[in-house]
Amino acid sequence: MFGPITVPYDSVMLWNVCTLKDGVNFVDVEEAIGVVCNTSKEESHGFICGQVFSYAGFLSEEGSFMDTPPEKISDHFLLVTYWRNFVAHENSHKNEKVKNAFGELLEFCSETKELGYQLEWQGQK
Repeated sequence: MFGPITVPYDSVMLWNVCTLKDGVNFVDVEEAIGVVCNTSKEESHGFICGQVFSYAGFLSEEGSFMDTPPEKISDHFLLVTYWRNFVAHENSHKNEKVKNAFGELLEFCSETKELGYQLEWQGQK
């Protein structure tokens, strides 16, 4: 559950930025996130692995170029999932158990946006 993951080169990655409603923090949604992650893992064909990141409040001054002032960045978390292909990911959202679990999580969110990426390079030191 908390061990390292292996991401195959021919996978795709979905980056879901989940903005929390005012007054909601990460601790409030941890259980709902766990249900979504476990349900996706168990119910979805083509799921490889995933990660959850909570926003730590850090903003790199050296690596950021943006119009939004740092104090305007909302509290959010990331659901990062790796799949065999985009079709497998989209099909996972049609599964009733996954759909219901994700719906429960959305009760805590004001917005989510899920962007799909193809892996172009990976390496290790």
